[in-house]
Amino acid sequence: MAHSFDSNNHVAEKLLQQLTAPIRLALEARAPWELGANVAAQPLLATAPKGDGHPVLVLPLMFGSDLNTLPLRGFLAGRGYAVSAWGQGVNLGPRAGVFDACRRRLTELADGYGRPVSLVGWSLGGLYARALSLALPGAVRQVLTLGTPISGEPRAADLWRGYERFTGDAMGLPPGLDDLHGPLPVPTTSLYSRSDGIVPWQHSVIPSGPLAENIVVESSHLGLGVNPLTLYAIADRLAQPADAWQPFSRDGLRAWLYPQ
Repeated sequence: MAHSFDSNNHVAEKLLQQLTAPIRLALEARAPWELGANVAAQPLLATAPKGDGHPVLVLPLMFGSDLNTLPLRGFLAGRGYAVSAWGQGVNLGPRAGVFDACRRRLTELADGYGRPVSLVGWSLGGLYARALSLALPGAVRQVLTLGTPISGEPRAADLWRGYERFTGDAMGLPPGLDDLHGPLPVPTTSLYSRSDGIVPWQHSVIPSGPLAENIVVESSHLGLGVNPLTLYAIADRLAQPADAWQPFSRDGLRAWLYPQ
Protein backbone atom coordinates (compact mmCIF):
# COMPACT_ATOMS: atom_id res chain seq x y z
CA MET A 1 0.00 0.00 0.00
CA ALA A 2 2.80 2.42 0.89
CA HIS A 3 4.50 1.77 -2.45
CA SER A 4 1.23 2.42 -4.30
CA PHE A 5 0.72 5.68 -2.42
CA ASP A 6 4.24 6.85 -3.23
CA SER A 7 3.76 5.95 -6.90
CA ASN A 8 0.45 7.83 -7.11
CA ASN A 9 1.99 10.80 -5.35
CA HIS A 10 4.86 10.87 -7.85
CA VAL A 11 2.43 10.76 -10.79
CA ALA A 12 0.38 13.61 -9.31
CA GLU A 13 3.54 15.65 -8.77
CA LYS A 14 4.64 15.15 -12.37
CA LEU A 15 1.19 16.13 -13.62
CA LEU A 16 1.21 19.27 -11.52
CA GLN A 17 4.63 20.18 -12.94
CA GLN A 18 3.32 19.80 -16.48
CA LEU A 19 0.16 21.79 -15.83
CA THR A 20 1.95 24.70 -14.18
CA ALA A 21 4.96 24.77 -16.56
CA PRO A 22 3.48 27.41 -18.94
CA ILE A 23 2.60 29.70 -16.03
CA ARG A 24 6.02 29.33 -14.44
CA LEU A 25 7.73 29.95 -17.76
CA ALA A 26 5.68 33.11 -18.29
CA LEU A 27 6.77 34.31 -14.85
CA GLU A 28 10.37 34.37 -16.08
CA ALA A 29 9.47 37.76 -17.57
CA ARG A 30 9.78 39.23 -14.07
CA ALA A 31 13.60 38.94 -14.13
CA PRO A 32 14.15 42.62 -15.17
CA TRP A 33 11.93 43.72 -12.27
CA GLU A 34 14.04 41.63 -9.92
CA LEU A 35 17.08 43.56 -11.08
CA GLY A 36 15.17 46.75 -10.29
CA ALA A 37 14.29 45.34 -6.87
CA ASN A 38 17.99 44.77 -6.33
CA VAL A 39 18.57 48.51 -6.66
CA ALA A 40 15.64 49.34 -4.38
CA ALA A 41 16.85 46.84 -1.77
CA GLN A 42 20.34 48.33 -1.40
CA PRO A 43 19.63 49.60 2.16
CA LEU A 44 18.66 46.05 3.17
CA LEU A 45 21.59 44.46 1.35
CA ALA A 46 23.95 46.89 3.08
CA THR A 47 23.08 45.13 6.35
CA ALA A 48 24.12 41.71 5.02
CA PRO A 49 27.02 40.12 6.94
CA LYS A 50 30.49 41.05 5.74
CA GLY A 51 33.05 38.46 4.81
CA ASP A 52 36.58 37.58 5.85
CA GLY A 53 38.18 38.14 2.45
CA HIS A 54 38.33 34.51 1.36
CA PRO A 55 38.16 33.75 -2.37
CA VAL A 56 34.83 33.08 -4.09
CA LEU A 57 34.47 31.66 -7.61
CA VAL A 58 31.16 32.37 -9.39
CA LEU A 59 30.02 30.05 -12.20
CA PRO A 60 27.29 31.20 -14.64
CA LEU A 61 24.08 29.60 -15.83
CA MET A 62 23.62 27.81 -19.17
CA PHE A 63 24.01 30.27 -22.08
CA GLY A 64 25.13 32.85 -19.54
CA SER A 65 28.51 34.45 -19.06
CA ASP A 66 30.44 36.58 -16.61
CA LEU A 67 28.25 39.50 -17.68
CA ASN A 68 25.23 37.78 -16.11
CA THR A 69 27.04 37.26 -12.81
CA LEU A 70 28.37 40.83 -12.65
CA PRO A 71 25.70 42.10 -10.18
CA LEU A 72 26.26 39.10 -7.91
CA ARG A 73 30.04 39.43 -8.05
CA GLY A 74 29.86 43.17 -7.45
CA PHE A 75 27.70 42.64 -4.38
CA LEU A 76 30.03 40.00 -2.92
CA ALA A 77 33.09 42.12 -3.60
CA GLY A 78 31.37 44.91 -1.69
CA ARG A 79 30.88 42.53 1.26
CA GLY A 80 34.62 41.94 1.41
CA TYR A 81 35.27 38.79 -0.64
CA ALA A 82 37.96 38.14 -3.23
CA VAL A 83 35.53 37.36 -6.04
CA SER A 84 36.52 35.76 -9.33
CA ALA A 85 34.62 35.14 -12.56
CA TRP A 86 34.90 31.88 -14.40
CA GLY A 87 36.52 33.55 -17.45
CA GLN A 88 35.41 31.10 -20.16
CA GLY A 89 32.95 33.17 -22.11
CA VAL A 90 29.44 31.82 -22.67
CA ASN A 91 28.57 28.67 -20.73
CA LEU A 92 27.56 26.21 -23.46
CA GLY A 93 27.79 23.13 -21.29
CA PRO A 94 30.65 20.89 -20.15
CA ARG A 95 32.38 20.70 -23.52
CA ALA A 96 35.88 19.27 -23.85
CA GLY A 97 38.31 21.30 -21.74
CA VAL A 98 35.72 23.34 -19.83
CA PHE A 99 35.85 21.38 -16.58
CA ASP A 100 39.64 21.15 -16.73
CA ALA A 101 39.77 24.95 -17.01
CA CYS A 102 37.43 25.25 -14.00
CA ARG A 103 39.68 22.91 -12.03
CA ARG A 104 42.78 24.95 -12.93
CA ARG A 105 41.02 28.17 -11.94
CA LEU A 106 40.01 26.70 -8.58
CA THR A 107 43.55 25.46 -7.90
CA GLU A 108 45.03 28.84 -8.83
CA LEU A 109 42.71 30.65 -6.43
CA ALA A 110 43.23 28.20 -3.55
CA ASP A 111 47.02 28.28 -3.96
CA GLY A 112 47.18 32.02 -4.59
CA TYR A 113 45.16 32.96 -1.49
CA GLY A 114 46.34 30.04 0.62
CA ARG A 115 42.72 29.33 1.58
CA PRO A 116 39.88 27.11 0.34
CA VAL A 117 37.51 28.71 -2.17
CA SER A 118 33.74 29.07 -1.85
CA LEU A 119 31.89 28.14 -5.04
CA VAL A 120 28.67 29.84 -6.13
CA GLY A 121 27.07 28.17 -9.16
CA TRP A 122 23.94 29.39 -10.93
CA SER A 123 21.88 26.63 -12.59
CA LEU A 124 24.30 24.59 -14.74
CA GLY A 125 27.15 26.41 -13.00
CA GLY A 126 26.01 24.71 -9.81
CA LEU A 127 26.68 21.30 -11.36
CA TYR A 128 30.24 22.42 -12.08
CA ALA A 129 30.54 23.61 -8.47
CA ARG A 130 29.33 20.29 -7.10
CA ALA A 131 31.68 18.36 -9.38
CA LEU A 132 34.63 20.56 -8.36
CA SER A 133 33.96 19.87 -4.69
CA LEU A 134 34.13 16.14 -5.41
CA ALA A 135 37.27 16.45 -7.53
CA LEU A 136 39.18 18.82 -5.21
CA PRO A 137 37.48 18.79 -1.77
CA GLY A 138 40.54 20.23 -0.04
CA ALA A 139 40.37 23.35 -2.21
CA VAL A 140 36.67 24.03 -1.58
CA ARG A 141 35.28 25.80 1.48
CA GLN A 142 31.59 25.44 0.66
CA VAL A 143 29.20 25.12 -2.29
CA LEU A 144 26.13 27.27 -2.97
CA THR A 145 23.89 26.49 -5.93
CA LEU A 146 21.11 28.63 -7.40
CA GLY A 147 18.26 26.80 -9.15
CA THR A 148 20.56 23.91 -10.05
CA PRO A 149 18.98 20.71 -11.49
CA ILE A 150 20.63 18.29 -9.07
CA SER A 151 18.10 15.46 -9.34
CA GLY A 152 15.16 14.49 -11.53
CA GLU A 153 14.80 12.93 -14.95
CA PRO A 154 16.43 13.09 -17.38
CA ARG A 155 19.68 13.47 -15.50
CA ALA A 156 22.33 15.87 -16.71
CA ALA A 157 24.63 13.04 -17.76
CA ASP A 158 21.88 11.64 -19.99
CA LEU A 159 21.33 15.01 -21.63
CA TRP A 160 25.03 15.39 -22.33
CA ARG A 161 25.26 11.94 -23.88
CA GLY A 162 22.31 12.83 -26.10
CA TYR A 163 24.07 16.03 -27.13
CA GLU A 164 27.17 14.04 -28.05
CA ARG A 165 25.19 11.63 -30.22
CA PHE A 166 23.41 14.50 -31.95
CA THR A 167 26.41 16.79 -32.60
CA GLY A 168 29.44 14.55 -32.38
CA ASP A 169 31.03 17.00 -29.91
CA ALA A 170 32.36 15.55 -26.69
CA MET A 171 30.48 16.83 -23.66
CA GLY A 172 30.25 15.80 -20.04
CA LEU A 173 32.10 15.77 -16.75
CA PRO A 174 35.03 13.44 -16.06
CA PRO A 175 34.22 9.82 -15.17
CA GLY A 176 33.06 9.50 -11.58
CA LEU A 177 31.90 13.12 -11.40
CA ASP A 178 28.73 12.95 -13.49
CA ASP A 179 26.49 11.58 -10.72
CA LEU A 180 26.01 14.71 -8.65
CA HIS A 181 22.82 14.09 -6.66
CA GLY A 182 24.56 12.57 -3.62
CA PRO A 183 25.98 14.36 -0.56
CA LEU A 184 29.12 16.45 -0.96
CA PRO A 185 32.21 16.43 1.28
CA VAL A 186 31.83 20.16 2.06
CA PRO A 187 29.01 22.35 3.44
CA THR A 188 26.34 22.73 0.78
CA THR A 189 23.41 25.10 0.30
CA SER A 190 20.83 24.79 -2.46
CA LEU A 191 18.80 27.96 -3.10
CA TYR A 192 15.75 27.53 -5.30
CA SER A 193 12.37 29.03 -6.14
CA ARG A 194 9.06 27.16 -6.27
CA SER A 195 8.04 29.38 -9.18
CA ASP A 196 11.20 28.70 -11.19
CA GLY A 197 10.06 28.56 -14.81
CA ILE A 198 13.03 26.64 -16.19
CA VAL A 199 14.15 24.10 -13.58
CA PRO A 200 11.35 22.38 -11.61
CA TRP A 201 12.03 23.25 -8.00
CA GLN A 202 11.82 19.61 -6.91
CA HIS A 203 14.96 18.92 -8.95
CA SER A 204 16.93 21.43 -6.88
CA VAL A 205 16.10 19.98 -3.46
CA ILE A 206 18.95 18.20 -1.69
CA PRO A 207 18.65 15.93 1.36
CA SER A 208 19.16 18.04 4.47
CA GLY A 209 21.91 16.95 6.82
CA PRO A 210 24.64 18.17 9.18
CA LEU A 211 26.36 19.95 6.25
CA ALA A 212 23.54 20.34 3.74
CA GLU A 213 20.49 22.60 3.55
CA ASN A 214 17.87 24.10 1.25
CA ILE A 215 16.77 27.74 1.19
CA VAL A 216 13.58 28.75 -0.64
CA VAL A 217 13.35 32.20 -2.21
CA GLU A 218 10.65 33.75 -4.40
CA SER A 219 12.34 34.38 -7.73
CA SER A 220 12.43 33.59 -11.40
CA HIS A 221 15.20 31.30 -12.63
CA LEU A 222 16.79 34.07 -14.68
CA GLY A 223 16.55 36.44 -11.73
CA LEU A 224 18.15 34.22 -9.09
CA GLY A 225 21.53 35.87 -9.54
CA VAL A 226 20.19 39.38 -8.86
CA ASN A 227 17.25 38.74 -6.52
CA PRO A 228 17.83 40.59 -3.21
CA LEU A 229 16.67 37.60 -1.14
CA THR A 230 19.16 35.36 -2.91
CA LEU A 231 22.03 37.82 -2.48
CA TYR A 232 21.35 38.30 1.22
CA ALA A 233 21.21 34.55 1.83
CA ILE A 234 24.46 34.00 -0.07
CA ALA A 235 26.21 36.68 1.98
CA ASP A 236 24.91 35.10 5.18
CA ARG A 237 26.20 31.67 4.18
CA LEU A 238 29.61 32.90 3.05
CA ALA A 239 30.16 34.89 6.23
CA GLN A 240 30.30 31.82 8.45
CA PRO A 241 33.64 30.79 10.00
CA ALA A 242 35.35 28.14 7.91
CA ASP A 243 35.08 25.37 10.51
CA ALA A 244 31.81 26.37 12.19
CA TRP A 245 29.12 25.93 9.54
CA GLN A 246 25.55 26.14 10.82
CA PRO A 247 22.21 25.91 8.98
CA PHE A 248 20.54 29.13 7.86
CA SER A 249 18.67 30.83 10.69
CA ARG A 250 15.04 31.80 10.07
CA ASP A 251 14.54 33.77 13.28
CA GLY A 252 12.52 36.98 13.29
CA LEU A 253 11.78 38.63 9.95
CA ARG A 254 13.59 35.86 8.08
CA ALA A 255 10.75 33.48 8.88
CA TRP A 256 8.54 35.59 6.57
CA LEU A 257 11.12 36.14 3.85
CA TYR A 258 12.51 32.59 3.76
CA PRO A 259 9.79 29.97 4.30
CA GLN A 260 10.84 26.67 5.80
